Order: sequence, then C-alpha cells, then structure tokens
Amino acid sequence: MSTRFTYSRWDGTQKGFELDADSLLEAVTDDLLYHGDVNSALRRIMQQGMTDRNGERITGLRDMLDKVRQRREEILDRSDLGGVYKEIADALDDIVDEERHQLDRNVADADASGDERRADNARNTAAEKHMELEMLPPDLAGKVRGLQNYNFESAEAQQRFDDLMDKLREQLMQQFVDQMSGAMQNMSPEDMQRMKDMMAALNDMLDRHANGEDPRFDEFMSEYGDFFPENPQNIDELIELLAERMAQMQAMMNSMTPEQRAQLQQLSEQLLDDMDLQWQANRLGEHLQNMAPQAGWDRRYQFNGDQPMGMGEAMQAMQELSGLEELENFMRNATNPGALAEADMDRVRELLGENAAQSLDRLAQLTKMLEDEGLINQTEGRLELTPKGLRKIGQNALRDLFNKLAKDKIGQHQMQESGGGHERMYETKQYEYGDPFRLDLQQTLRNALRRQGGGTPVRLEPDDFEIERTEHVTTTSTVLMIDLSMSMPMRDNFLPAKKVAMALHSLITSQYPRDYIGLVGFSESARILTAAQIPSVSWDFVYGTNMQHGFMLARQLLAKQHGTKQIIMITDGEPTAHITRNGDVYFNYPPVRETIEATLAEVMRCTRERIVINTFMLDATSGLRSFIERITEMNHGRAFFTTPETLGDYVLVDFIEHKRRLSRAR
Repeated sequence: MSTRFTYSRWDGTQKGFELDADSLLEAVTDDLLYHGDVNSALRRIMQQGMTDRNGERITGLRDMLDKVRQRREEILDRSDLGGVYKEIADALDDIVDEERHQLDRNVADADASGDERRADNARNTAAEKHMELEMLPPDLAGKVRGLQNYNFESAEAQQRFDDLMDKLREQLMQQFVDQMSGAMQNMSPEDMQRMKDMMAALNDMLDRHANGEDPRFDEFMSEYGDFFPENPQNIDELIELLAERMAQMQAMMNSMTPEQRAQLQQLSEQLLDDMDLQWQANRLGEHLQNMAPQAGWDRRYQFNGDQPMGMGEAMQAMQELSGLEELENFMRNATNPGALAEADMDRVRELLGENAAQSLDRLAQLTKMLEDEGLINQTEGRLELTPKGLRKIGQNALRDLFNKLAKDKIGQHQMQESGGGHERMYETKQYEYGDPFRLDLQQTLRNALRRQGGGTPVRLEPDDFEIERTEHVTTTSTVLMIDLSMSMPMRDNFLPAKKVAMALHSLITSQYPRDYIGLVGFSESARILTAAQIPSVSWDFVYGTNMQHGFMLARQLLAKQHGTKQIIMITDGEPTAHITRNGDVYFNYPPVRETIEATLAEVMRCTRERIVINTFMLDATSGLRSFIERITEMNHGRAFFTTPETLGDYVLVDFIEHKRRLSRAR
C-alpha cells in the first residue's frame, strides 16, 4: 500500500520540523561538554527553555515562575479582601437608607393629608423607627439580627432585605458545599438534608480510616459520588481534594483582618443556624487538618489593592492563588524534565495560558525523546550518553567549529593531484592511458547515452569510459593532550578545549578512519582518556601542570602506532609539576629547574622517536611563550598563540592541512 504526499509552496504559516532528539542534543552539547552530566544539561534546558527549529520559544521554568509571581502580585495589588465584608455592609446600609426615606415619606404624606392625628402618629412612628435603626449593632451579624426582628415600613426595603438574606444564605451555603463537592447548585431542603447525610457518612468513614479499619470507600462513593465530580479513586485522593478546598476557605479567613474575620464568622452562624450542619462541618475540619496537615491551613495573603471583592470573587481569587502556589512549589521541586509529566496541564493552562501549558508538556518529553532515539539511557539511576549519543556530540562539536570557518579555507580538502591508492574520492574522470581501470559504470553509460541518444543496445566507445578518482593514502597517528588544571575553567578555556577534543575525534573517526586518535588529560599528573570519557571529564581540583607525564603517556600510546606521529597539546600554563624518579609528583610554582629539565627530557625522547609536538597556547604568558619556543626549537614542531574563540579553527585547519601536506609529499 503506497503512501502519498502533497506538497505546496510555503506561505509563511506552515510549520516545518519541530523539536526532535537531534536538535535537543545539539542544544545541550556545550553543557554536556562543560559539566559532563546529562542530568545537569537537561535541567538547564528545563530551567532556561530553548528555541526549536521553527524558531518557536519553549518557555523554561524560570520564566514560568516569573509569570506565576507576576500573576500573584497582580491579584494581591489589585484586590481588597475587605470587599467581602463591605459588599454586605453596603447592601445593608442601602436597605436602611431606603427604610429611612420611606419613614420620611410617610410623615410628609400624613402632613399633607391635613389629618393632625394621622400626622402625629406618623411622626411618632418615624421617630421610634429611626431610633431603632440608629441603635442597630455595627457588626454584620448584629445588624442582620436586628433587621430580621425589625418591622419594615417600606415594602421595597423589606423585599431587598429578604433577597439579600436569600442571596447570602445561598452564597455561604454554596461556598460551604464547594468545600465538599462543588457539585450542588440551588439547594432545596431535600438537597440540604442529603448533604447532611453525606457529611455524616463522610465523617464516619474518616473515623474508620483513622482507626485503621476498612473505610468502605467504594460503598460511600456509590451513594454519594455525585458530590465529587473529580471522581477520586481512593480515600487518600478524597482527603486531599477536601483538604485543598477547605484550606482555601480558611486562607480567605486568615487573610482578613481580625474584625472582618469575626464578623463573617458570626454572620455565617446567624444565617446557617442548622446546628447539626455546623457540628458536622467542624468535625470534618478536625479530621482533615489531622489527616492533611500539609494542606496549608495557615496560609494567608496580603491584599493591597482598592478593588473590593465580593464573596464569590474572593473565593475564586483564593482558588487561583492556591493553584499558583501549588504550581510554583511543583516547578521548584522538579529535579528533571520527566517529573514535569505529573503536572495537571489543564490547571497550568487555566493559570498561565496555553503557551505555558504547551511548553511544560514539551519540556516533560525531553528525557523520553532522547531515550527513544537511543542517545541516552538510565544507568544506576543516572542518565548517561550512549555510544550513539557520544558520536552525535562529537559531530555537533565538529559542525559548530566548521561553521565558523570560511568556506575557502575548509571543505572536503581534496587534493589537486590524483593518485593510485585505494581511498575513493567519490569523483570521476575520463579514462587516460595508464590510469587504474576503476570503471564508474553509471557515469560511463550516461556518457554513451548522451553521445548516441536513447535506445538499445548501448554501444560503448573508449571516450565514454569514466573512472573513479582516488587519493594517496596517508596514515597519521595523533594524541591530543588536554590541560585539565584549574586555570583552564578559571580563564574560560575549558569548554573550548573539550569541544576541540570531541570535534577532532569525530573528524578523524569519520573522515580518516585509518588514522589513530589518542587522548591524554594532564594536570598535577596525567592520565589516558577514552572518547567515551570526554563529555564527563572535568578539570582537576589540584594545582599543577604536568606536561612531562602527559608527553610520557602520549609517547607510550604512539609507540604502538604507525605512520606519521604527532602530539597536539592544548594548554594555558607553564609546566609546574613532574614525576620524580621514585614515582612521586613534585609541584612548585613558579616552575623550578628540575620540572623544566624533566619536561624537556621527555620532549627530547619524543623527538628521537620522530613524534612532532604542536602546541596551542591559550592566554600565553611570557613564561609560557618562552618555554614553548624551546620545545619548538628542540622538536621542530609548531606553536600557535590562540584564544578560546579561535582554538578550534587553528586545531582543525592545522590537522587537515597537515594531512594534505603529507598526501602531496607521497
């Protein structure tokens, strides 16, 4: 079954390649080379974000946390939690004002009637009721209680008060129910009774759970599951859900002034005078605080704004603030991208927007993406590069360095002359007498068809023959010596040196597979490295630059190889350490005569074994320059005074030019 594709002209709106494993590994190459830790490199991407191949920004946790803080500050700086109290107080004051106006209208109507007795009664009644209104308690609960016992003269004021009481009961009841389920609306007396039954059953279940008995969770959910649309799967999920809701209501109360908090509590008791309901609510609160002490019962917020919030708005703000705080804690505690998969993406989308949710989702896939492509794997709980990942890191380092070079300086580096060796150049030429008859059949047939036109048989003539070009075969054995002393990272030379090591290894193994590449790291002492160790190798927390030991190990590696032999040394310091005759390491700064002589003696041994030493110096001091000049004079190698920015250019170009010179010489 064939697959069909449809192509169209790009109009600027289509998306090309999105984030994939290769581009991700490319983004972390420098981090991997500097720290040598896959986990650290992925954490940096997770924290800082990155840009995919479409140029789209994947937001990192650092920017998301800034957005969380900005949103929290926006809510707190804009809103006034006192509005919960003020909204009710203002409504009651308006009702009282309406009643006072009605009393004044009654007196005016009685005076206008001409009936003196009626007018006296109206004035006396108005005076008494004005006094009664004047004596209303200042607190919300007391004012509500006084108006409930007040005989209104104004039918409009009476209706507005009754409507306000119904609305407040509904709001308080709804907020109370929201703590339980968030599922009930417009509660009828039957709904109220069923909710009380649910709360009694809930508290009994929590009692059984606290006592280590079977809580009979499934039985409870079968009867009252409609109260919990989130569909918790076990009692622990239910406890977490309820604790979160009740803690949000408690946070709102904690954030009020003591006066506001006391008045709202009294008002709640005044309006919701069902003692059994209050008792069950208090019982549930105790259960949840004991079972979920981490829910944030002491959480409070400092509201600084002047925009009053009503009860509904306040609870919505509390839910948002609580969600922002939970999201902030979640992101701060995420130790690797894989942990982000646990985030509630719908909640992230609600709090921070679609872009943040998409970025968090893509960050969560980073580790899996690299594992699926075989670039990293888990080893004893840690992420490490696979051989495929190592090769990819080397290719990335090589490409980064090559991209910096002018195209006229570096490319395929083909020779002008053709030879008779066996290394194919993947180019062809017309056959000439004396050439090895390595026939390129495809190009030969193409020449014949071009000459005679289509049709069969195809008749070949000598001028049609096209042969493969070959280049002279040269073999070079190279040991790269990398300075791992503390001065390298202190001067920002460490990452460029490691990148050159990976790039040179990739170049030789891919383009010159017959060549040998060895690696030696040196600081106080030297050690042989493998290609697999380069990404994880770090600088040594010791003092000393032991070139002598490095040359010794490099010479031992090259003794087993053939062809032209060279040592490429990258360093930024003078020789300050050497191995003594009894095998101990001797260090001194500034360099002493014994260290200099021991190092030069090893240089002389390399020279006798026809090993060329080429040195690339970073941040060269006068002392280092002088010493390297002595090495160059003795060994007839070359010295390059370079910078971290141009180190790779020098090393790679010099290596390839060296190959070209050897090829020409043969």
